[in-house]
Amino acid sequence: MVSDYERQRLLNMERNKALLMKMGLDKPLFEPKAAKQPKAPSKKRKLATPPAVEHDNPHAPKSARTETATSAGETGAVRRSSRNAGRTVDYNAEHQKGPPIPVSFKSGIRDTENSGPLGREAGSKRLHDPKVFGSIPGIEVGTWWETREGCSADSIHAPWVGGISGGPHGAYSVALSGGYPDDVDWGYAFTYTGSGGRNLKGTKANPLNLRAAPQSSDQTFENSFNKALKISSEKKKPVRVIRGFKVDSPYAPYEGYRYDGLYRVEKAWQEKGMEGFLVCKFAFKRLPNQPPLPRRADADDASNDDTSTEAKMAEGEEEVTVAVEGSEGSVAA
Repeated sequence: MVSDYERQRLLNMERNKALLMKMGLDKPLFEPKAAKQPKAPSKKRKLATPPAVEHDNPHAPKSARTETATSAGETGAVRRSSRNAGRTVDYNAEHQKGPPIPVSFKSGIRDTENSGPLGREAGSKRLHDPKVFGSIPGIEVGTWWETREGCSADSIHAPWVGGISGGPHGAYSVALSGGYPDDVDWGYAFTYTGSGGRNLKGTKANPLNLRAAPQSSDQTFENSFNKALKISSEKKKPVRVIRGFKVDSPYAPYEGYRYDGLYRVEKAWQEKGMEGFLVCKFAFKRLPNQPPLPRRADADDASNDDTSTEAKMAEGEEEVTVAVEGSEGSVAA
């Protein structure tokens, strides 16, 4: 039997899908027709075999040569090359080429299926101001980071936790992290729920971090973050978008957070959310002339966009009527 919560979630998703389709944002209209590439087998890094150390007597047995090589100091001491004798290594002069790779990847302990370049690590000094509209110099679409701190260091999305970064003239960037279960993500278009309406200060009974607290009041466009996105919908300024690995979408990265390019806020409105309070909603569309979005090789196409609410709710024999027009508290951009 389908629960009331699940029934409401599916109803909201169908309404959001219908709105995207009515606005002409459904995926088949603008997604590149790219053939799926077969998944390449992962290559395990092999440890290099250290070169054999030459002994004064080339005819000596191998065991003797090895023992002599380590007998200069204590047993198991580090062997040093005679070519570097008397030389001082200037480690400050050595520079790492290419993007930094975490030690866990270098050692072969972890492997990733993300195809884009890896951004800088958390704690790196910012090279550009994140409070600008549009692209960030030097950061290409498809770049990904292990943490939100890395996104912030590269100025793509400044907040470590918040989903919206904006100012008085509009929003600079948003982060998709799967925080609202009734949002729809079709990759090249998605719906996004705004900020506010949650008590994050905690109570005596629950004083800990409440980043995912349930909705307890209405969201409004007076909220500075929602207002920034509303202004972006009016001025059509580009918004940078990062996707997190928790997003329920075939376009989500395998791990970490990925920069998916520039989008435009096409519409802003209000509707009743999952907890019965009004939430601010936004419809995004990806701008053209950008690299295509990568899809998960193991993604189930029916998981997000091809499965109808009616099919999911067949067990409860419920009939859903999708109403886009006349929704409660609707505010068009």
